[in-house]
Amino acid sequence: MPVMKRSSGMLFFFMLVGGLLGGVLSEILLLLSPTGFLKDLFIKGFQIGIPTATLDLHLISLTFGFGFKINLLSILGIALGLYTYKQV
Repeated sequence: MPVMKRSSGMLFFFMLVGGLLGGVLSEILLLLSPTGFLKDLFIKGFQIGIPTATLDLHLISLTFGFGFKINLLSILGIALGLYTYKQV
């Protein structure tokens, strides 16, 4: 099996895909799981980022900002992406 060259771009890709899969899984579990401690532990997280700011020029309106919603499943997905990157 050919060995893939490791780069920082591939590392970022694996971490991004792992985090996205963890986020999607948490949204699915949010719909399916009953309320309780495990739901709060795995699904609820915190948001970090820059709050949105809007610049209204009457001709065009621009909105700037970004945010990350991080929970335990997203962190586990990122860890799985790092593990997969090291195996490739």
